[in-house]
Amino acid sequence: MDRKTIEEVIALDEKGEAAALSIITGTAGSTPRKAGTKMLVTREGIKYGTVGGGCGEAEVKRAALDVLDNKAPARLKVDLTGRAAAEGMVCGGVMEVFIDYIEPGDRLSEDVFQSLWECFKKRERAYLITVISGGAKDGMLPGNKLLVAGGSQIAGAVTGEAEEIISYICGEINWLKPQVVSFRGLELFIEPVTQPPELLILGGGHISLPLAGMAHLLGYPFTVIDDRPAFACRDRYPDSGEMLCGSFGEMLRKIDIGPETQVVIITRGHKHDLFCLREVIRRPAGYIGMIGSRKKVREVMGQLEREGVEKALLEKVYSPIGLDIGAETPEEIALSIIAEIVSVHRGGRGKPLKEETAWRPTNEEESRCGK
Repeated sequence: MDRKTIEEVIALDEKGEAAALSIITGTAGSTPRKAGTKMLVTREGIKYGTVGGGCGEAEVKRAALDVLDNKAPARLKVDLTGRAAAEGMVCGGVMEVFIDYIEPGDRLSEDVFQSLWECFKKRERAYLITVISGGAKDGMLPGNKLLVAGGSQIAGAVTGEAEEIISYICGEINWLKPQVVSFRGLELFIEPVTQPPELLILGGGHISLPLAGMAHLLGYPFTVIDDRPAFACRDRYPDSGEMLCGSFGEMLRKIDIGPETQVVIITRGHKHDLFCLREVIRRPAGYIGMIGSRKKVREVMGQLEREGVEKALLEKVYSPIGLDIGAETPEEIALSIIAEIVSVHRGGRGKPLKEETAWRPTNEEESRCGK
């Protein structure tokens, strides 16, 4: 469950407006979107999100409007294989979709989404469990939800099955990706509360400005630290974000760095970069990148190695920072940095897709080309 979906659901509930939340629960073949993707539909049409566009999305939207009319959840299988070809689309495959009915004023539903919002604000690891099929055993009906954090239920339906479901979820599997599981005659869709990467930008110079703007565009929270008041002020960064002015050492001691934190070291000089890297390299950041030439990188890494920093930690630092896109301007460098952060966060390889799926001429085409 992502932050924007939760915000939209809460806003609709406050306006007293019903919604149908379409969730891709599983896929087979080449589908445009994957499990966990959501689309929020009201009577006026699509409010937020997409399940891939085209004929498949149109079918899901029609089914979502039926859910709003019937005031009950539904399941849908969308087979894109034949229709994709008919519409000139290459991707096909099959999507399994659960369409949840979100009724305004439903206290249990309100509790779940408000608690989800609190989890986001606290950056707390949590799991949302939604019943997508099953009987009425102990009141567990399609659409019933449990929100679990710290091994305990914090919101949702209170039933005889809840405690056993939570025990199973917390004890069996490390739920890193959205998926469907069967449990005692019920089908459950389990999804982690996905926190967006959080950028910690050390240095408020020319590159930090476009980098912060790109983080804002992607919905990534960011914090900029600089020891110069003119470079860490709200007037300089009009978008959402936090500005901290003070010595790097003092500010870093106040910052909680966890697996979602993406540290970008782009201070105004070699000395400050070395200091910042020394301060953060042993902390559990999801990404640590430092700007600099290859010569500078060798000098900094050599210095830290002489100080006793383990080789494994040094090898985890992304430096020189960013993907190689031939960047020259501050904006282009910022783009290369944010692209590398997304790649690391999403498990990408940072290579042109063409390298993996490159078109090659057939023998007939080669002969026509004179080869």
